[in-house]
Amino acid sequence: MTRQMTGAEMVVQALTDQGVDTVFGYPGGAVLPIYDAIFQQNGIRHVLVRHEQGAVHAAEGYARSTGKPGVALVTSGPGATNAVTGLTDALLDSIPIVVLTGQVPTFMIGTDGFQEADTIGITRPCTKHNWLVKDTDKLAETLHQAFHIATNGRPGPVLVDIPKDVQFATGAYTPDNQARTSRYQPRLKADLSEINALVDLIEQAERPVFYTGGGVINSGPAASQLLRELVDATGFPVTSTLMGLGAYPASGKNWLGMLGMHGLYEANMAMHDCDLMINIGARFDDRITGRLQDFSPNSKKVHIDIDPSSLNKVIRVDLPVIGDVGHVLEDVLKIWKSRGRKTRTDALPKWQAQIEEWRAIDCLKVKANENGVIRPQYALQRLEALTKDMDRYITTEVGQHQMWAAQYLGFESPNRWMTSGGLGTMGYGFPASIGVQMAHPDSLVINVAGEASWLMNMQELGTAMQYRLPVKQFILNNERLGMVRQWQQLLHGERYSQSWSEALPDFVKLAEAFGAKGILVSDPADLDDAIMEMLNHDGPVLFDCLVEKHENCFPMIPSGKPHNEMLLGDASTKDAIKTDGAVLV
Repeated sequence: MTRQMTGAEMVVQALTDQGVDTVFGYPGGAVLPIYDAIFQQNGIRHVLVRHEQGAVHAAEGYARSTGKPGVALVTSGPGATNAVTGLTDALLDSIPIVVLTGQVPTFMIGTDGFQEADTIGITRPCTKHNWLVKDTDKLAETLHQAFHIATNGRPGPVLVDIPKDVQFATGAYTPDNQARTSRYQPRLKADLSEINALVDLIEQAERPVFYTGGGVINSGPAASQLLRELVDATGFPVTSTLMGLGAYPASGKNWLGMLGMHGLYEANMAMHDCDLMINIGARFDDRITGRLQDFSPNSKKVHIDIDPSSLNKVIRVDLPVIGDVGHVLEDVLKIWKSRGRKTRTDALPKWQAQIEEWRAIDCLKVKANENGVIRPQYALQRLEALTKDMDRYITTEVGQHQMWAAQYLGFESPNRWMTSGGLGTMGYGFPASIGVQMAHPDSLVINVAGEASWLMNMQELGTAMQYRLPVKQFILNNERLGMVRQWQQLLHGERYSQSWSEALPDFVKLAEAFGAKGILVSDPADLDDAIMEMLNHDGPVLFDCLVEKHENCFPMIPSGKPHNEMLLGDASTKDAIKTDGAVLV
């Protein structure tokens, strides 16, 4: 039976029915009825952030670390427009979030009322779908549809815009099991002919590589387990995008490391020279492909994706496979095993030996700390060594530190790595770490940051203090916009236009102003003790690690170059590199 309740009460009831336990938000006039309904219940926690962008990023961190949809609640006008960056970030990285926005009353829409904005028009390009609900009787069903669409198929952000009079009005509540969600049913199982064709290619490949992305993680834990089983059974090497780290363990014997612009030498060379490239849940992002005409030029290409619009959009492939990664991998394993587990055992050892030669270049090797200055790579090596056996979640901001974190931190499981990939959003990591910590209160949550990126949402230190969240902010402070400065050095004649600030705060005093703990370290000899002090503190910590100011992030594929033309920095010498590709050092 349907029940009568106000629109505001419907919002709370729908969230409860969808299993939501945490909402990140910021109140305002157009959502006060919903906030009043939240006040009158105890089942859902509300986290008061300090900025609406922070609310959406926190919801992203919650979603990425749990596999469940994150929820944000903001008001109309500037509340909604402040959420746009987070929505776009979630769209590009396929993160399931539901954003609820208030709107002026229906009779005022279009009158330029106070805090009115065309939220539906503004957010249409940056959501998977959005709704403006003008009828209270349709509100509950719309909310259930929103969760269904956010979490099914290729996950993504959705938005429900709710006018204030709809929140006050009374209507009939539609339970989830009566909501019409069947109209959106993405295809999960691939055609058997596609599976058999893929198995044919696996059986014939001499130089194969699995290229995995965030879609493996989005498919759920079973998909990551199936990937591990397939990789280990075939012996094929596996690499990953930034978003896919953790789907296959970093300690695995077939792991090549991350590929792409700042990927590992062995991963990029394997991608360039392979004869079979199997893309599993990635979207051929330009940070991965480099120069399109030279991307994996001599390979048969397979693309497994649940989103048909992603197939042949960037790279034309020989075999498109439409389906959910988990279902596809399950069927591939089943058929491959039934056909005798065949691979080219005559050719694979030669391919593996070639990969070992590339790996021996040791592209992440760096010089020792010089003149008593901490190198950022060393800081992350020590962070990895001291935390790798802990129940650890890592978020990042965006820039050089993000790439170094991906290179030097190892991830053994999915959902442990939260970063802004497609949009590259500075300011993402701190609020994301808050969302992760809310979801995993007893775990260690570390946000690897650069000082410039961290300052973009520094106000969320107030949120961390209010909710006693022991998030650790590990700032690699080079007093520069590191990635911008690096590109200016390498590509713009060392003209350093606006790539550093001359007015940075004292981060220790800043932490103390919020009531948090601040730690400053500048000497490599003190680094381990300082990290342990950070880890042993039971509250939020702002860790200011002063590092070499002009360190560059290598390896690096210069813009417009193929995978086999990499800048390796001081990691190697020309004499040590024996490949067909032109490697610049």
